[in-house]
Amino acid sequence: MPETPAVELQAPDIARWKEGGSGTDWVHVFDSGVPGPNVMVQALTHGNEICGAIALDWLLALGFRPQRGRLTLAFANVAAYARFDPADPFPSRCIDEDYNRVWADADLDGPRDTLELRRARQLRPFVDAAELLLDIHSMSEPCRPLMVCGKVDKNAAYARQLGMPADLLIDTGHPAGLRMIDRGGYGDPAAPQRALLIECGQHWERAAAEVAIDCLVRFLGLTGVADAAWVQLHARLPLPPQQRLVRVTQAVVAQSADFRFLVPPVGFGVVPRAGTPIAQDGAQVWTAPCDDTVLVMPGTRNLKPGGTAVRLGRFEGA
Repeated sequence: MPETPAVELQAPDIARWKEGGSGTDWVHVFDSGVPGPNVMVQALTHGNEICGAIALDWLLALGFRPQRGRLTLAFANVAAYARFDPADPFPSRCIDEDYNRVWADADLDGPRDTLELRRARQLRPFVDAAELLLDIHSMSEPCRPLMVCGKVDKNAAYARQLGMPADLLIDTGHPAGLRMIDRGGYGDPAAPQRALLIECGQHWERAAAEVAIDCLVRFLGLTGVADAAWVQLHARLPLPPQQRLVRVTQAVVAQSADFRFLVPPVGFGVVPRAGTPIAQDGAQVWTAPCDDTVLVMPGTRNLKPGGTAVRLGRFEGA
């Protein structure tokens, strides 16, 4: 098992943000009274991804209000976050199940009852009402920031308007369940809604908080709820000189506890030759589907049967 990365960030006390005037705990809604888009930003999809909590805590403490449209700020899996322990930071990802795999109507309207489903049911009206959505995440292993654009090119185009980070991803979703950014109009190529999921870096590295705040600031500017002067004042990082798109062609899903990588599981590692063995699970061997296959967010911690071990993709230009 790899060593636990250093916890360089301090999880903020968000108790003061429980009452947001929305009727739902830890959800704040600000209406400018001026026509404009309905925008939502979510943090703490997973309880140990604290950079998003830092970003929303910063924005709320700043007293930000939208110049037009409507802005919803939501702390999602607060129950898991309450269990965050810097001495053992991985287990607080969730309580009963992954909150970001329950967004299909069949799950939300079905008979199952978990803490994450209950929270998703509470937040569904806000998610479904929003037109522009940002979901702030981080990654278990060291990796440069990545914008997950769901399964549709319209979201990648929106990320190009945002201008950051350098690497964008269009993937195939998750077999374990529907993500929030793939729900409803967000996942419909013909619908006007747009959704982005920023992976800010390794969960607890100091740089992840800077990426989270910078992305939040630039997203608010892109949506028009913040003006250009405010964005210029509060942006933290320079824009990358170019952006590259990685298109996932295959998700590698562990079938048993015997799953193992045959190449170093490094985020954005490139396997030069097609056919190179990448991972093995019993008799099943996965190989690189093309030259310069990209390893997207490989996971080696707490990987269970049915979990996505890595996604395989290819770069598509600049």
